[in-house]
Amino acid sequence: MTTHHAPGPLDAPSRPAEPAHSGPGGSDPARSLAGPGAAAPGRWGPGSSGGTVANSAVGTGNSPAPGSSGPAVAAPPGGDPVKALMHRHRELCARAVDPLEIAAALEAHGMTDRTAARFRHRDVFSLAEEMYARVPRHSSDRSAPPASAHAAPEPVAGPSAGAGPSRLLTLVLLPALPGALCAGLLAGLAQALPGRARTLAVVAGVLAVLSAVQLCLRHGPLRSPRPAGVAVRLATLWLLGYAVLGDGLLDAAVRGGPDRLWPVDTATALGLALAMWPAVLCARIFTGGARRRLARSRGLGEFAAATRPLLLASLTCYLVALGGLLALAGALLGPSPALAGAGALGALLLLARLLLVHGHRATPTVALATAAGVELAVLCSVLASRLPGCDFLAVPAETLIEVCGAEAVPTLACAVAAFALLVRAVPALSRASAHTDPGTR
Repeated sequence: MTTHHAPGPLDAPSRPAEPAHSGPGGSDPARSLAGPGAAAPGRWGPGSSGGTVANSAVGTGNSPAPGSSGPAVAAPPGGDPVKALMHRHRELCARAVDPLEIAAALEAHGMTDRTAARFRHRDVFSLAEEMYARVPRHSSDRSAPPASAHAAPEPVAGPSAGAGPSRLLTLVLLPALPGALCAGLLAGLAQALPGRARTLAVVAGVLAVLSAVQLCLRHGPLRSPRPAGVAVRLATLWLLGYAVLGDGLLDAAVRGGPDRLWPVDTATALGLALAMWPAVLCARIFTGGARRRLARSRGLGEFAAATRPLLLASLTCYLVALGGLLALAGALLGPSPALAGAGALGALLLLARLLLVHGHRATPTVALATAAGVELAVLCSVLASRLPGCDFLAVPAETLIEVCGAEAVPTLACAVAAFALLVRAVPALSRASAHTDPGTR
């Protein structure tokens, strides 16, 4: 009676296998993931010579891998496809603390459920579970059952474990700080007399509000794994400054000024500062919900289908909250803010931050810089039209302002950039690799 032994956990194939034939001029995705020394999974099957039925190797050699779809066909003498894949990603398999990390990394390398079928698995998750189970663990870890990508999420530690005060700080106190400082600044300016002291108070108040916003971005759900670039920071500061000062300046420039201090949109400033709290809350809802769906999903397509509505719902909740806060600020401070422009700016900033939080830097940088560049170009074109022979430069801006008002410029610039970010964010944030540890991306 012949005994069949399970392949070793991480050792490379003993000899290179023959290349797979994936069509004229085409590359085999399964082979590219497994590495140059891997045999082609597409040529293995029950009809191959020497093929025998055995369980997937999980360390004991006689039990199937957790989450795998029943017994798998053992590889013929040409090699083991899963072992070859593990050899190529041996560092990832060795440091992974959960099969989700392996699944996300495979997806980031281009693995799909269809490609996983070439490795005799129905989806990437079950393939990642076998890879995780076949890695030898330390003796201290053998007593604990292996983690499963489809297990229910563990309950969050309560206040007794020290998570309560931290959660209260990052989800309630810090997000409320910018709005509180901005409200205090506006209330103080309403009572202060014009002069040097008033100017210093304005500068100190603005710096305090910006510092509070920076604290919210460094802690909690809006914290990015890597600091935002200089272009992102400058573009964000410009967009926020234009939302408060730009419409009045542009309108005065079109009319021949400014010859005096133009109006400041304090209602928009207060509404955006107060909206930091719903932004943090919606980011928390999206991130936590996506990770719970990742733990329950049986495939990448199922996870993406469950995550897309969650992203759209979180964005919608934020916009509704932002609109209500802007309306409240307008009722308290007098002039009604430009809801369309401030709403488009809020959507742009939230989507850009979500992409930064989940490891995407290029797209939000381009979107923010483009929106800021459009606003700057319109303002410069109006001012440059005063030069001799340059009257034509202001014609587009003056026509738009005459028809729709000065608030149309930031509304169009931010709305188009936000829509472009949304088109990019829906597929990018629906990937499993966007919701794991940054080191696996």
